[in-house]
Amino acid sequence: MTLKDRLAREIALTGPMTVADYVTRCLHDPQDGYYATRPAIGAAGDFITAPMISQMFGELIGLWAVELWRRLGAPERVRLVEVGPGDGTLMADALRAARLDPGFLAAVDLILIEPSPPLREAQGRMLADSDLHPRWVTALDRVETDAPVILITNEVLDCLPARQFVKTGDGWAERRVGVTDDGALQFGLVRITGGFARPDFPVEPGQTVEISDQQAAFGRDVGALIRQAGGAALLIDYGRARREAGDTLQGLRRHQKVDPLESPGEVDLTQWADFPTVLEAAIHAGADVTGTLGQGEFLNRLGIAARADRLKTGRPDAAPVIDRQLARLTADDQMGALFKAGAIFSPRTLVVPGFED
Repeated sequence: MTLKDRLAREIALTGPMTVADYVTRCLHDPQDGYYATRPAIGAAGDFITAPMISQMFGELIGLWAVELWRRLGAPERVRLVEVGPGDGTLMADALRAARLDPGFLAAVDLILIEPSPPLREAQGRMLADSDLHPRWVTALDRVETDAPVILITNEVLDCLPARQFVKTGDGWAERRVGVTDDGALQFGLVRITGGFARPDFPVEPGQTVEISDQQAAFGRDVGALIRQAGGAALLIDYGRARREAGDTLQGLRRHQKVDPLESPGEVDLTQWADFPTVLEAAIHAGADVTGTLGQGEFLNRLGIAARADRLKTGRPDAAPVIDRQLARLTADDQMGALFKAGAIFSPRTLVVPGFED
């Protein structure tokens, strides 16, 4: 029985499923979930991430981590944590760049938070020849707090789904996944009759508002970890920097958008990161936060243009490719504006690299 069959049977028995629950099942079902069984990352897969576009991305994140460690006073021990490391490319590039400071590498305890067995295997292969060997854990609460934490997460928030609420002419309704008489999945609206935390920004009839308890919980948990351990967390993802309406649910298969209800468990499903919600939750957990920058501005502040020039000097024949990679990562009409960067940090005296006023 396919995941689609099992979901249809469950919905028929218990009623329409929230969008958040549907996405969670499609991505993480132990038997047939996309990330649990068949994640397809890279040019030959369903989607590509910034570290795969160019080594410059991961290298700059590695240098960011080194500079943060120095601003923390170069402690003898620090936990370098990546949440959702994909195939390990970002961390491999980051560790290579971090060789400029052997003291940093000597201090690092490398932890990867990854529940997916196939991705753990890919990360192990990618990092087999790196200066540091990771240990894997499945959740943030497995990270010890007896040393400062430098946490990195790239394109993880978009995997933490949101419920969807639609403003109608006569009130609010929740968008849910139902099933037709012949077993097909379909979207529908269920009228909200009880309490509902209405948005504090303008919403027109017909517009959708997304609320992610999972993203809020992630911000809270990262904030609590950083408050207890000290250090900082860097969050990079595509999403919104202010609260606003919008239906951002999409399915991706072979780099093309597809119906999110098509082939559950066989396509990647994402929704935009809600940076205001994540950062506000971190504040409530006792941490401090930065503002939100576009990825292009953040990478430019870290010196990506100078890094591109050095690469072109060493490989003049590759200059056109490097220029295309630079534009892909930083141009406003590519990843530069849609993707955002924000940080969660402690103590209050710390200035996070890239977010200086």
